[in-house]
Formats: sequence, C-alpha cells, structure tokens
Amino acid sequence: MSLWHHRDFRLLWVGDTISQFGSTIGRTVLPLLAAGALAATPFEMGLLTAANTAAFLLIGLPAGVWVDRMRRRPVMLTADFVRAALMLSIPVAWWLGTLGFVHLVVVALLVGAATVMFDIAYQSYLPALVGRDQLVEGNSKLTASQSVAEVSGPAVAGGVAQVLGAANGILATGVGYLCSALFLRRIRTEEPAPRVPDRPGLVHEVAEGLRFVFGNRSLRAVVGTTGTANFFDGVAMAVLVLFLARGLGLSDGVIGLLLSSAGAGGVLGALTANRWNKRFGQLRVIWLSMLVTQPFGLLLPLAEADWRLVFVLVADLLLAYGAIVYNIAQVSYRQAICPDHLLGRMNASIRFVVWGALPLGGLVGGVLGSQIGIVATLWVAVVGRALSPAWVVFSPLRTAQDTVTAAADAGRTGDH
Repeated sequence: MSLWHHRDFRLLWVGDTISQFGSTIGRTVLPLLAAGALAATPFEMGLLTAANTAAFLLIGLPAGVWVDRMRRRPVMLTADFVRAALMLSIPVAWWLGTLGFVHLVVVALLVGAATVMFDIAYQSYLPALVGRDQLVEGNSKLTASQSVAEVSGPAVAGGVAQVLGAANGILATGVGYLCSALFLRRIRTEEPAPRVPDRPGLVHEVAEGLRFVFGNRSLRAVVGTTGTANFFDGVAMAVLVLFLARGLGLSDGVIGLLLSSAGAGGVLGALTANRWNKRFGQLRVIWLSMLVTQPFGLLLPLAEADWRLVFVLVADLLLAYGAIVYNIAQVSYRQAICPDHLLGRMNASIRFVVWGALPLGGLVGGVLGSQIGIVATLWVAVVGRALSPAWVVFSPLRTAQDTVTAAADAGRTGDH
C-alpha cells in the first residue's frame, strides 16, 4: 500500500514539511542578518557557520546511545519545542534592541544540539513507522517536501529580509518547529520498547555503533564521500553569501532567489530518485549520482553580476539534484541493513563524522576567506567537493549486486 494512505506517515510528512520550510528560512536569514545588520567579518561568518553544526561533533556520538535507550517520538517532540523557543528569542531580542552577534552564535549552537537529537531520532523512527520495504518511498516523499521548502524558503526569506528586516524572518522558523511538534503529537503508531543493551555503558554502546559503521567497507565509503562533500560545503557556506552580497553587489532578495535554485534541484532529485533506483539499482545510484553532478560546482566562482549569474543557478541546481538522489539512496541503504537496536547509534556515528565536518569546514572557510580572499576560498571549496565522490566510486558499491537483498546481506555479514 502506498504511503499516501498511511495516516501516521502523512502526519510526520506534513509536520516535517512545515518545519523544513521554517528551517530553510532561518538558514538563509541568519547569515543575512549577521552580514547586514550586524556587519559580520568573514571570520565571524565562518564561526556562525561552524556553530550551526558544531553539536554533531560535541554530542553526536552519545546522542545515538541516548536515542537508542528511548522511544524516538518523544525525543523529536522535545527537540521541536526547544528549537522553537530558541529561534523565537532572536526577533524578541531584536525588538528590545539587545541582539548581538554572540546571541546568534549561542542560539545556533543550542538549536544545533536539539537538531542532532531530532535528526538521529527521526532517521531511526522511520523504519518502525513505515516498515523497511517502504523506506525508499518514505525517504523520497520526505525529501521532496524538504526540497520544496528549499525552493521557496530562500526566496521568501530574501524578500522578508529586504522588506521587513532579517530578524523578523526568524519568526517563521520558530513557528515551523511548533507546527512540527503539533503534528507529531497526533501520531498513534506504537513504538517497540527500547532494547536493553547486552553490556550497558556509554563507551561500550558508542563503540558498538562505530564498529557497525566502520566495519562495513561500503558504509565507510559513504561516510568518506558525504563527510568530504560536507566539509567543503562548510568552506563554501562561510563565504558564499559574502561573495554574492559584497563581491557581486547583489541585494538580499536576489540572493534569496539565487539560493532557491538549490531547492529546485532538490525537488527534481526527490521526484526522480525512485526512477533512477529502479533503472540503475540503489547501490549504483549512490556513486553514479555524485560522480555525474558534483563537478558542476566549478561554475560558482566564475559568476559575475551579469548574464554569468546563470552559473550560480546551474551549479546550485545540479549540485543539489545529485546530492538529493545520492542521499535518498544511501540513507535508505543504511536503514535497510541496520538492526533496529543499532539504528540510533548507526545514524549518530555517521552523522558525527559527516555533519561534524561542516563546522570544521566553516572555520577553515572563515580563516581562508580572511587570508586568501573570498573567491580563492570558493575555488578551494568547489574543487574539494568535485573530488568527494572518489570514496564511493572506488568502493564495493561500484561492483556489488544492486538489489536491496544483496545490500542487506552485505551489511549483516560486515562487508569486511
């Protein structure tokens, strides 16, 4: 039966769509607020970029243990309420005239910590909600909605920032998290009780998740490709808004429209991912999608404030298209081969590396932007991302049988 008819999945889907829309606005408006109203330097922009995802390094591994010890839906609810309160503090501080750069960094850090818990719980919850045979469909639908938010969010955020002020755009982010929580509360599906670990203890349980991930050659390759791409994304994110705003002299509204092209690519990727999986096989799509699309990022530093702005549109669209097709395939693969009691720790172990690479990249991007300039830093970022598919191209994924059964068998035997 299609997930269109699955009531509880629809609730998760609608709530997540609203939340993602708000998150996208927040990710666009925060750097605009920092770069504009707060006159942030390139290093400060890198620091803000790092703060958004630093929690994956700080609490990423123990978060997987905590999620595996609890039912996942209450974790997601708590995270949504915490994120809403934190994001709403920004416009309140702006209205009171007390907002400063440190406030943005602290909020970014704490929202990041709540997001770590939500994301690990969310990816671990989906198999229990829809069953493993519908993971690709579930991930495709959720990703399609997230990508629609990526299309409309930056454009709306840029318009709001230009007309009403960047701080007011943060309101939509807080409201989005509240709506997500309200929909999650209505889900009726009962989760199984968490399994008591054979050898309880934080260190042992963390090590068990790490062994599962890094004892599997295919999962190691996925971690390598995703981590490398995210690191250089962090480098690019530290300077991209500065490149568009100061280097090319574009307005907030135009920047929002340009950045929304990534969302359009994401929508197309989510809508066509099932087709590529059926045609080429899920495992082959993991490496092929990145190999074909990521070199288009080399167009970004070539953009100018004339017809060459199309380079930004093409690069963002194709980078996002390939990344979404890749993510749907590799996340579904991970969920399919992992035992239930390890889902939280598997997701946490992978996210610790791949999302932890983002703040490191942001810090490096901020330093490079100050030392070698914005355009040179952007070149470093796009070349690094273009090379990121090498991990999965030269891995067992390139020659393995492209069926879900083969993938599951490979994962359960360790694929050493």
